[in-house]
Amino acid sequence: MDPFLSREGVVSDDAGVISHAGNPVREQRQLEFGSAIAPRADRTAIRLTGAERKSWLDSITSQALTSLAPGDSTELLVLDPQGRVEHAAAVVDAGDELWLIADAGDAAPLVKWLTMMRFRADVQIEIPENVTVIGAMRGGAAADALVAAAVRAGDAPVVWSDPWPSVTAGGWQYAEVAEHPGAQFHWVEAVVADPAPLAELPIAGSLAVDALRVAAWRPRWAAEVDERTIPHEADWLRTAVHLNKGCYRGQETVAKVHNLGHPPRRLAMLHLDGSDSVLPEKGDVVFDGENEAGHITSAARHHELGPIALAVLSRRTPGDHELQVETDGSRIAAAQEIIVPADAGRTADIPKLTRLSRRKQVDPPA
Repeated sequence: MDPFLSREGVVSDDAGVISHAGNPVREQRQLEFGSAIAPRADRTAIRLTGAERKSWLDSITSQALTSLAPGDSTELLVLDPQGRVEHAAAVVDAGDELWLIADAGDAAPLVKWLTMMRFRADVQIEIPENVTVIGAMRGGAAADALVAAAVRAGDAPVVWSDPWPSVTAGGWQYAEVAEHPGAQFHWVEAVVADPAPLAELPIAGSLAVDALRVAAWRPRWAAEVDERTIPHEADWLRTAVHLNKGCYRGQETVAKVHNLGHPPRRLAMLHLDGSDSVLPEKGDVVFDGENEAGHITSAARHHELGPIALAVLSRRTPGDHELQVETDGSRIAAAQEIIVPADAGRTADIPKLTRLSRRKQVDPPA
């Protein structure tokens, strides 16, 4: 029996995902203060062992992994040959083991793909039973308790520190802001076998976690990814892509869009009109006047910002236009906060060559 689901006031779905524990606004504040934990039944842990685990995973994903040391954290993407996102996972080096944490809906497909790609590499892949993923904000008593309760591989606890607060080595940020809101998103997730020592801590549900994530502009596989997503559109090059590593599937598209082109869509945060109690849902259409501009990927009520959402918009949608979100047959006014600019990409400094047709004609000597 999950000790968190039996708490008074806890509301969860059939999969055991806790949406809230009675007061989502209070839970957000407790998470920010570092006093609450967030059980993540919507996240799944994957364990990799074997001598070639890091070099093999490095060769087939978007992230540089061979230099990881015990305790290091990062994240990776698995791309298709056209550079579209297929899978995403958090990565933590636990010494003799490498652990991935993926959204629950992506975990089994990710393991299946990794197993197909193993060939003769010395790597073993499994989804361990009887472990759970629990999150908290780093720097408080809740995170300290998670570290103490985490599964250990040797002396290293399996605790992932989200790299989102800063641009990682080999990464690139498209957001043109003096201070990125993700700089304060100090999220950690621990793999725990026995949650009993944590049972008395305040808990927060997915509504609170998502509100803080959306406010930090943090993309997630289960929300922001569809069949067309490339990493550039969500500013995911910040932490999940190493632009200077060796080749991997989809790398050509990553390089071409970043150096020579522009992503066809862009992620934006929307500040929604809060006069109505309706909150958009994933997939709701965003309009620029009467033209479809994109769709909602995540929506939440933030304890300070009010109703907010992440939306994937067409690159052609002007950044200064007021938008509307259609939900339940009505439209909600939405003001944009640009995350990925329309001119993102095309970073290569390629000199322009004088075209032959424009060269000055010189008369031949007499």
